[in-house]
Amino acid sequence: MSTENRELLFAKTLEEVRKKAKEQGNCISKEQVEDLFGPLVLSAEQLDMVYTYLHQRKIGIGEPMDPEEYLAEEEKDYLDHYLEELKALPEMTDGEREAVTLSAMAGDADAKNMLTQLYLPEVVEIAKLYAGQGVYLEDLIGEGNLAVSVGVTMLGALEHASEAQGMLGKMIMDAMEECIMQNAEEVKKDKKILDKVNKVARAADELYEELRRKVSVEEVMQETGLSRRTIEDAVRMSGNKIESLASHPVSGQT
Repeated sequence: MSTENRELLFAKTLEEVRKKAKEQGNCISKEQVEDLFGPLVLSAEQLDMVYTYLHQRKIGIGEPMDPEEYLAEEEKDYLDHYLEELKALPEMTDGEREAVTLSAMAGDADAKNMLTQLYLPEVVEIAKLYAGQGVYLEDLIGEGNLAVSVGVTMLGALEHASEAQGMLGKMIMDAMEECIMQNAEEVKKDKKILDKVNKVARAADELYEELRRKVSVEEVMQETGLSRRTIEDAVRMSGNKIESLASHPVSGQT
């Protein structure tokens, strides 16, 4: 097997492992991991890297991890307060829950609202599984609640009430995963911006130390090979706070 094909198979298998763990409440056994990675014949060191990767994504090996371990103090305070509020929700038997689900499937507005409320505690439990991945628990819960409110309007497409939980659970998890992914993209974008600002600021500071005066955009361009657009973008992104640069007009401004 070529290196490229092996890397593709590794990535595909890792995704299968994550999917399997997700189906099992964010938990997977070592035996399952080793079985799925069997065709790749991983070394003990490579398997340890896989387990580290899974641990970083809050996936328990052999037994579920304690999701509250990754909550910040403010998140724990929010969770305690929110759960206290949820205690006011009415409790229902399995039969009553099924009746409400069937009514929601039939389009009854009150039933849809009631079903949405019934899923609020479940949203919390799912959100805790995604804690510690860069998004505040409150935001995860908000995304999950929104997914439920949308999901209950789509239950008419189901044939049986028993299908509702699986459908709504998947929508909740998908919404939270999308939220985490978008946040990661924003963090990556912010880092690129910060790197660009720091690069220009560093070059300007070095020239300032050498020339003992504020320097121009042209001088930074000549010194670094960066384009005027790159430098002016960095100045704008810094809020015009690169102090080593002399005051100058930015493109589109006077």
